Amino acid sequence: MTANAARHGEVNLLFVDAAQVVTCAGPARARRGAEMRDAGIHREVAVAVVGDRIAAVGPVSELDRALPGATRVDCGGRVLMPGLVDSHTHAIFGRPRSDEQEQRAAGADYLAIAAKGGGIHASVRDLRARSEEELTTLARTRLLRLASYGTTTVEVKSGYGLTVEDELKTLRVIARLAQELPLRLVPTWLGAHEIPLEHRATAQGRAAYVDLLIHEMLPRVAAERLAVFADVFCEPGVFTVDETRTILTAARAAGLALKLHADELTPGGGAELAAELGATSADHLATISPAGVAALARAPTVATLLPGTMLFLGKSGHAPARALLDAGAAVALATDFNPGTSPTPNLPLILTLGVSQLRLSVAEAVVAATVNGAAALGLAGETGQIAPGFSADLALFDIEDVRELPYWYGDRRCRATWARGKACHQFDLPVP
Repeated sequence: MTANAARHGEVNLLFVDAAQVVTCAGPARARRGAEMRDAGIHREVAVAVVGDRIAAVGPVSELDRALPGATRVDCGGRVLMPGLVDSHTHAIFGRPRSDEQEQRAAGADYLAIAAKGGGIHASVRDLRARSEEELTTLARTRLLRLASYGTTTVEVKSGYGLTVEDELKTLRVIARLAQELPLRLVPTWLGAHEIPLEHRATAQGRAAYVDLLIHEMLPRVAAERLAVFADVFCEPGVFTVDETRTILTAARAAGLALKLHADELTPGGGAELAAELGATSADHLATISPAGVAALARAPTVATLLPGTMLFLGKSGHAPARALLDAGAAVALATDFNPGTSPTPNLPLILTLGVSQLRLSVAEAVVAATVNGAAALGLAGETGQIAPGFSADLALFDIEDVRELPYWYGDRRCRATWARGKACHQFDLPVP
């Protein structure tokens, strides 16, 4: 960085006095295996931001000279790290589904609740009855709550509309909020979240809905450029492997990148399909088979694990994170924030589960929620690390050592976040 970097009327920031700067710096791609053990922890360094980009990381005396007049941000002996990347959420919904938690406590499982019109179907009925304005208001508050925990990039899915107009309504809400909020939002079309009840009565109804997805809904989504990704809930009882392949092949031809809900409840071959199609990510994977692990290890696809979902559902099993890492797969962590099975905006809590339940090291969990979360969104060259040229997406936590981030489980330790160099969320709270 040179002094010329400061001569364009941009807002320049100099982050100083951090106990640690966790850079996650390295290749602009998903990290695999042993690469995930290095989160890039530095002491006695400052971070210079010019406009919306990281300009340099180095001794404060050098950056002071290179960036005269920059606004100093005093980190106060806290930990500065990349803004967290939540690469799997369903943040556009109406009412919560707290009643279902009681049903599960009484012995009902996910599929039984869905068969009675609950689960996704309950959220579908609710969303269809709400206006775009209502959904925008609800989602705005929820997304800012995600930011308050340190997240600066959020993938947001549709999938609670399941009609052409209601799916478009949802995606337009995401587009509107992407323009309004400082957060980076990545829209995903999940019209294939479930077979709607009105199409479930007959085999012809299922086929008709798949046809509607491909020939009516997808062309509208693509024409209006409302989504970056297409996703399908590939699971027995929802969409079969063959149906998923058909929908995603059409989506790729329409210009969308691919994601899959795969092997969440049963090992149905979703991971293998994701690898076959070159999907950007395969998500859930709680029941992935050894063949699925091997397939993801050979593929560029990121394995996005959602341990909060299994915890909330009361399941004892989790995705085999260590087997995936040992095989050479790239692993990300995300919240699965949704009204039915993971109603948490707290990505640091998911890091806690990554360490305590998935047996990741702290460095592996941090990389999984930054660099690899970005890779799961096709953004590994844009965000997820503190390195020159990357987006100035930063989070400051009230801790002195990054190992405390998953340690203080459930606690909101985020002091402030910045996305593209602009403040997302800031607290004026005393340091505990």
